[in-house]
Amino acid sequence: MQRIENINAATMNDDKGYGLIQNATVIISKGKIEFVGAAFDAPATPTAEVIDGNGGLLTPGLIDCHTHLVWAGSRANEFAQRLHGASYQQIAEQGGGIKSTVKATREASQETLLELALNRAEALMSQGVTSIEVKSGYGLDLENERKQLTVARQLAEQLPVNIRTTLLAAHAVPPEFSENGNNNADGYIDEIIRTILPTLTNEGLVDAVDAFCESIGFSPAQTEKMFKAAKELGLPIKLHAEQITNQHGAKLAAGYQALSADHLEQLDEEGVMAMAESGTVAVLLPGAFYFLRDTQKPPIELLRKHGVPMAIATDANPGSSPIHNLPLMLQMAATFFHMTPEECLRGVTRNAAKALGETKRGVIAKGCYADLALWQCQDAAELTYQFGVNPLKTLWFNGVAHDRVSKPWSAR
Repeated sequence: MQRIENINAATMNDDKGYGLIQNATVIISKGKIEFVGAAFDAPATPTAEVIDGNGGLLTPGLIDCHTHLVWAGSRANEFAQRLHGASYQQIAEQGGGIKSTVKATREASQETLLELALNRAEALMSQGVTSIEVKSGYGLDLENERKQLTVARQLAEQLPVNIRTTLLAAHAVPPEFSENGNNNADGYIDEIIRTILPTLTNEGLVDAVDAFCESIGFSPAQTEKMFKAAKELGLPIKLHAEQITNQHGAKLAAGYQALSADHLEQLDEEGVMAMAESGTVAVLLPGAFYFLRDTQKPPIELLRKHGVPMAIATDANPGSSPIHNLPLMLQMAATFFHMTPEECLRGVTRNAAKALGETKRGVIAKGCYADLALWQCQDAAELTYQFGVNPLKTLWFNGVAHDRVSKPWSAR
């Protein structure tokens, strides 16, 4: 049993604010929160280990609810090409873009992918992240989608972090289904539904299913076929929606009670209302907005108006958001999207948990997992206000404390 004292606790157990408790005490027992409240209300625990928070801020552990963490290769050369004036289409015609990542990921061994993914996961953890969603989507066939998702599961075996896996086989049409300029997206969707999805689900590698519903991705009709197949297998769904064009994917996803719809720069009010009715979380990805130099912002005011919960994530990937820094996303969400500090912190705790279907994480409340972060600051707005300085002191995973500096969480 642990007793954390001399802290201010941003419980996030509040629809509007931080749920702040000043001079709080948190008691942890068997990996879960046993008590959270004002110090003078805390029960006696004579045998507990007492941890002095030195007046710091305790929050739920941060949750990165949208990443593509497992891949090989680099797209830095393409970044340089774009800055020298090359278009995305020109780069793609030369074998770049997602094709290059698929090629590199297919060629990489499982061991190599794991080593790369461990470094990325540890970077997130060192900044207060205790839960990470990991999507596939750079394999695009049974063998390599399995390889990506297996590596994601291995992260949770070698690190104390909570990992949720999402099958994103419908990320792009693979080379073997687009030979000679023949884009056989329908055939590939059928292959996913017939083989990839049921096989990997039966192997216990899939927690949710996602698709890229976009003019350069998969149509709403193709996406809906995926949704139906996922629901038949009892899997929750998520969706990359309305990033480049409005395909009304968010409304479609909401009709299937999706956990989340992500990106959403082109989302209209009809889609917002559908998400509000279904309880679907809007996952906003300011890193991709920044890196792609987008100008169309997600409809924050509409999401507020209709009460759609907003989450924030890194979208860590090699092409459009090569960023492994979730606190930086808070600052970007505030600066670019004009979200409040309270909305930003809620977006990487309570609402991010909801986007993953996690009911016992994202808040500090009795009965929830003791995934916690202790910061050397007193004002919760500090976590959104500044970047480049890491105020994290201690991180708890299921009640086990880890000091940020020594990072004793890797099995390597």
